[in-house]
Amino acid sequence: MRTILLVIFSCLFVAASFAGTIKGKVTSKATGDPLAGANVYLQGWPIGAATDESGMYSFEAKDGKYVLVCEYVGFAEEKSDVQLAGTVTKNFELVEFLFAKTISVIADRAKERETPVAYSDVSKERMELTLASQDIPMVLNTTPSVYATMQGGGPGDARINVRGFDQANVAVMINGMPVNDMENGWVYWSNWDGLGDATSSIQIQRGLSATTLATPAIGGSMNIITDPTAHEAGLLLRQELGNDGFLKTTFTGNTGLVDSKWAINATVVRKTGDGLIDKTWTDAWAYYFGAAWNINEDNRLELYAMGAPQRHGQNSYKQNIATYDQEFAKSLDDYDQAALAEFPQASSGRKYNQTWGPVSASYSGQQYWNGSTHDRYASDYIMERANYFHRPLANLNWYSQISNSVSLYTILYWSGGIGGGSGTFGSLVWDYSLPNSRHIDFDGTIERNMNSSTGSTGILRNSVNNQWTVGAIGKVYWKVNDQVTTNFGVDWRTAEMDHFREVRDLLGGKYYRSIGDSDFWDGPKDLKLGDKFNYYNTNTVDWFGFYGQADYKSGNLSLTGTAGYSMIKYTFTDHFTEDPDNAGKELYLETNNISGYQIKGGASFRLAEGMDLFGNVGYISKVPIFDAVINDGEGTKAEDPKNETFTHFELGFNHHTLGGKLTYNAGVYYTIWNDRTKSIGITQQDGSEGLVFLTGMDQTHMGFELELAYQPVDILRFDLAGMVADWKQRPLPGLQFPD
Repeated sequence: MRTILLVIFSCLFVAASFAGTIKGKVTSKATGDPLAGANVYLQGWPIGAATDESGMYSFEAKDGKYVLVCEYVGFAEEKSDVQLAGTVTKNFELVEFLFAKTISVIADRAKERETPVAYSDVSKERMELTLASQDIPMVLNTTPSVYATMQGGGPGDARINVRGFDQANVAVMINGMPVNDMENGWVYWSNWDGLGDATSSIQIQRGLSATTLATPAIGGSMNIITDPTAHEAGLLLRQELGNDGFLKTTFTGNTGLVDSKWAINATVVRKTGDGLIDKTWTDAWAYYFGAAWNINEDNRLELYAMGAPQRHGQNSYKQNIATYDQEFAKSLDDYDQAALAEFPQASSGRKYNQTWGPVSASYSGQQYWNGSTHDRYASDYIMERANYFHRPLANLNWYSQISNSVSLYTILYWSGGIGGGSGTFGSLVWDYSLPNSRHIDFDGTIERNMNSSTGSTGILRNSVNNQWTVGAIGKVYWKVNDQVTTNFGVDWRTAEMDHFREVRDLLGGKYYRSIGDSDFWDGPKDLKLGDKFNYYNTNTVDWFGFYGQADYKSGNLSLTGTAGYSMIKYTFTDHFTEDPDNAGKELYLETNNISGYQIKGGASFRLAEGMDLFGNVGYISKVPIFDAVINDGEGTKAEDPKNETFTHFELGFNHHTLGGKLTYNAGVYYTIWNDRTKSIGITQQDGSEGLVFLTGMDQTHMGFELELAYQPVDILRFDLAGMVADWKQRPLPGLQFPD
């Protein structure tokens, strides 16, 4: 009874002490956008609250007279005298020093009603609801003109296309740092497995986008933000279970913003599974660390480190539809029914994967990768195709408010990388029990290799890609006046990549005899596990670019214009080939600086409240990728490589109506792509791999997009996205390509 009375007394005391409520909304005075995470508190009292995603705050205090303070990084502090008696509403419209929100500026995030580009935002809540354990691009499939697929089904093997452009032409950034491959522009999502658990938001911009980096974004840009201050304090342990042995454990710890000064966010992920498709297993870790420190009201530091060491089985080969499902193939109007007899259905149906084969458990041979020998993933089968890679990233961001009109934003970053993928080399025994498809007869191959007097006739190899990149991005923002804002920046990067093949598995033999792989070998060489062969190259990429941008805002009109220039230099060293002009030295090729540029601009006009029209145009001369300049298979370089060029036009319309319950965006675009280069991997008749490289192709991309959202009540929302598009490649004479 005494305890109950104490509880009742305490509740009455609290009710008497906190008799009033202070509430309101915090927004940007320039844009009207809500500011999430702003701190509102009573000066001299430990009482206050942070705003939610809608910019709303609310807290209780005793009736009386106070000074109410509102703070937000990058904005001028505001104070207001309040007389609390009952409920008081106080809204704040904060003035930005430079319309800057730290990492959002570095990542070139588009703003509603201001930035004249087509874009879509994906919140953390939506990712948690729909992404589950898929690769990050899969959450964007409900966005117009965006197509993401897991391809063969292996974890981390996803790819994304935007407006018909593959991800080599989509600028992908994590916390403002570009992560596209320096040689070919590609993005390997296995490197970021688990990053979705630490992401606070994603913005996908379609078309020319607002990206100011020297790397031009043709199809669009993807900005992934993992701001540590965007997460509330707490610990999270999440356990996910699924079919085919799927098991994922995620542990996250967040401090939230402490004393308006610092915040830390850390995530560790462990994921294993057998895979839905046969033997597309995964064995992966992921880690993420983010920290922010508001040194003072004018300076902020952010540190990020992340990586995802992983291995997974792959399904690399396409099959005829009937191999997976004869009934489905038979139901297709355009399927040749005669092919049903030639392509019988695999016993595992749609789960069929030809890149593995059973092996006797008595075979105990080890495999080699990442500098040492390891036990095989499984004792009863061997994978022909497996991927393994670890690409750690680290970047330090510094935001400095030099004055009320000038800001400086700087990123220093480093990226490593070690790993590769496996495949076959030489002559192996094949099992053709399923016509028009094959897998390795490992027991037959091992027996032949063990009985061979000249070593293994066929082996498994690794194609290795070890690399490192360092870079710096600097941006200066200058607010000329209330209407004109300018910014200028530089983008510098340098990277080195080692490419080679090495012996992964001798498949029962004592060695593999390599003949003529290197000019520096004295005759044939008997290779053991881990020995390099076939090719061994070191490539470097040196990149430098700069840009200037100006924005004009007056009344209902917003204008923007950007001009950028970049130059790139490639080198190639073949460690197995002797330089014909320099006896005893390795073959070395170096290009001159190759330059490119981009010019783009746009306008947005607010027709009425909640209704605006925008348009943008641009011309881009894109520097060719490494493979278009240097043929590292033949050791030659193009003396006069051609830039790819893009001409782009776009017109769009945005409308918010029904009190904000209904939002829809619509737009049309037209892009001309000239002098396209494309590399196509092929399997030759003898089973070896090859590469065909095409240049001088032209394409046109045009389409109509629609995105609609209707939320009649707080707990229910309907989304609709669609597009009609025509993406055509005009073939070279004598070549035919499908649309």
